[in-house]
Amino acid sequence: MKKEVEQEGFYLPLVEQFYSIQGEGFHTGKAAYFIRVGGCDVGCSWCDTKFAWDSKYHEMTHINSIIQGITDSGADSVVVTGGEPLMYNLDTFCRELKKLNIKTYLETSGSHKLTGIWDWICLSPKKNLPPDDSICSLAGELKVIIKDEGDFNWAEEYRAKVSHGCKLYLQPEWSSFKRIMPLMVEYVKNHTEWSISLQSHKYMSIP
Repeated sequence: MKKEVEQEGFYLPLVEQFYSIQGEGFHTGKAAYFIRVGGCDVGCSWCDTKFAWDSKYHEMTHINSIIQGITDSGADSVVVTGGEPLMYNLDTFCRELKKLNIKTYLETSGSHKLTGIWDWICLSPKKNLPPDDSICSLAGELKVIIKDEGDFNWAEEYRAKVSHGCKLYLQPEWSSFKRIMPLMVEYVKNHTEWSISLQSHKYMSIP
């Protein structure tokens, strides 16, 4: 019975939850409540949240407990991130949030079937485990991490798959910032449909 309840999305492997400021992409600078779930089968070598990869190290937490933290904070929007959140059924979690008129934002690599009800989807495709093409047309934002010069081609591959109105961002991989940023600046100057996203929360010293 417990396994069935987990499959229905009543429990999630909660890594952390906190109220903060969005530091990346289209919603940079806006307040949001962050839910980080454990488990990821993408495994990027440069990932800055490797502590979230193995879900067995994170307690399966009932969504009611998570939602209580959200409502107590006074937040009007929730960002679900990971790990890879689409490893889990998020239908029930989102449905309960929508009952409370809370906006739902998803950050995903798109490597699993989409579940949940979302006001905004940020798709960040990874070469290790490319996304299902079906999610591309639903993304409001495409955010591609740039570590090496070849990643620009990867970004263009997915620009061709997202919808016309999708916001396009290139974001430097943090440890490669000094080396890759001059290349990104020149690339965006020559490909003006793209914008640069920075991890501004790291500059603000907030989670």
